[in-house]
Amino acid sequence: MSEAPKNGFDSERKVLRGADRHPEKRNRADSPILKKPDWIRVKAPTSPVYAETKKLVRDLKLNTVCEEAGCPNIGECWAERHATVMILGSVCTRACSFCNVATGLPDMLDPHEPTRVAEAAARLGLKHIVVTSVDRDDLTDGGAEHFAATIRAIRARTPATTIEVLTPDFLRKDGAIEIVAQARPDVFNHNIETVPRLYPTIRPGARYFASLQLLARVKAIDPAIFTKSGLMVGLGEEKIEVHQVMDDLRAADVDFLTIGQYLQPTLKHAAVAAFVTPAEFDAYARIAKSKGFLMVAATPLTRSSYHAGDDFARLREARAASLAAQ
Repeated sequence: MSEAPKNGFDSERKVLRGADRHPEKRNRADSPILKKPDWIRVKAPTSPVYAETKKLVRDLKLNTVCEEAGCPNIGECWAERHATVMILGSVCTRACSFCNVATGLPDMLDPHEPTRVAEAAARLGLKHIVVTSVDRDDLTDGGAEHFAATIRAIRARTPATTIEVLTPDFLRKDGAIEIVAQARPDVFNHNIETVPRLYPTIRPGARYFASLQLLARVKAIDPAIFTKSGLMVGLGEEKIEVHQVMDDLRAADVDFLTIGQYLQPTLKHAAVAAFVTPAEFDAYARIAKSKGFLMVAATPLTRSSYHAGDDFARLREARAASLAAQ
């Protein structure tokens, strides 16, 4: 076994590892990682297509949230040539206690990144692509123009590919939401993440009502854009709080809600308070549907971009059916 890089970086991809990945969490007390129940377990990736997807990502020097955030669905998704591309670098300016993306001082923007993302969409033959990013509080527009440039590049390279963006909150970045929305992604996703009571400990750099306002603003700019938001459970929230978040998202006219189980990445991250059962997820899905969401995905392994392409097709069908019923 080769020795781990002493500087805390992977020599090939410059990905931060271990304590150097989360310097702000170094002095936190450890939170033991609970044993996962049977319904959480996933198989290790072995598919040849998984290996091909991984090679393409490396060749094009792209970051993916699948790897950076340690998504449990990476084996399944990459075996189907689905990868969620993460732009604006691999280092985040926020320090959310649930997230495994590296925190620190980000690199300069790569002006060629939008072109490489478009090339990946073409070479993977994607019908639907999800583009997300780290938070870039250091940039005047929070990276909004880079998102717009990526959307334009994909449209130019593969016009038939539908585009879903999963953006930061662009907190205090006037005009940023408009820049991305006016580039007209098919789906504008921004995750609410947790209930407002837990924001100070789970998402301290964000503001709950700012996230709601972002989603409402997108709909005001272009009602044709589907809006989507995701919520983690198992962090200590109460069911009634989750129901209230559903109401808040519907008040912002959000079309699609995803709910998944929070999984603790390291000993230094927020602890799992509970493993929510599949039956409880089913109940959340029924309640969310009754509140008027066009689509709901609620399972332990649901993540924002999990099955995003198939879900987008169903989302369009749901809108068409809703309009026909009016």
